[in-house]
Amino acid sequence: MGRAVSDKKANPLEVKIAGLRFKNPVMTASGTFGYGAEFMPYMDLSKLGAIVVKGLSLYPRQGNPAPRIVETPCGMLNAIGLQNVGVDDFIEKKLPLLKGVDTHVIANIFGETIEDYIEVAKRLDGAKGVSALEINISCPNVKKGGIVFGTDPQEAFKVVSAVRNATRLPVITKLSPNVTDIKVMVKAVEDGGSDAISLINTITGMVIDTERRKPVLATATGGLSGPAIRPIAVRMVWQAAQVAKVPIIGMGGIVSANDALEFLIAGATAVQVGTANFIEPDSSVRVAIGIAEYVSRKKTRITDVIGSLRIA
Repeated sequence: MGRAVSDKKANPLEVKIAGLRFKNPVMTASGTFGYGAEFMPYMDLSKLGAIVVKGLSLYPRQGNPAPRIVETPCGMLNAIGLQNVGVDDFIEKKLPLLKGVDTHVIANIFGETIEDYIEVAKRLDGAKGVSALEINISCPNVKKGGIVFGTDPQEAFKVVSAVRNATRLPVITKLSPNVTDIKVMVKAVEDGGSDAISLINTITGMVIDTERRKPVLATATGGLSGPAIRPIAVRMVWQAAQVAKVPIIGMGGIVSANDALEFLIAGATAVQVGTANFIEPDSSVRVAIGIAEYVSRKKTRITDVIGSLRIA
């Protein structure tokens, strides 16, 4: 039986991920939105489906030396180095600033060892106001000779399993695009207990100063983001959706509602807006408004749009 037309409370933009209800499918991407409160002067955070805060480590982190950001055609390259205040300072000073904001707060976490991930997850588990954890596995495991968690299925499985066992919160795993087969990584983190998957993280890139014949970034390479990577991200989300048993959150170069709709049609249940936040602080809200207009114009619900791609 179909949904009753008289149900005035029904929200055509609502999506469900890992047992949580989101008022709309638009979130902010970690690393591009600070800790959320910084954007309060520019927008109503309550209009978003969720806020994903800057990556948190066990201890404060200064990040990489400058220069650590450079513009590229249709995007940007960054090597911030995951600078952050540390999980304890976030819980004590940053999280309280979001009290009263009517949306989910998702904490992105990372570490250099599995033990780091476990401890950060444990501390956030009891933090009032945190709805879920997003695991950044695009980090090197120092105990394994620097192998990146997110490029090795076995390492990915181990870190996701460890976090899953350390918290009662829903766990979202953020996948790296720097892999041979994204489907293999999807299965690995699902087997590890991930409740949802977000992708893609940035693509490794490099910019050279031809006058000096040296890299522009102090670290030589960095992560490419912005509209330049969107077609790659949409393709990888579509591939992941073919095998994923859990919801997918898509990201990569979204600057408009139409961009976001590509990801949703490809199979993502929700999206994250990232680099666009540096250009227009209220980009994520604009995307949400645009999606609402699309759904209204099509006289449909967002759940009917998700995964509706027609190949033939």
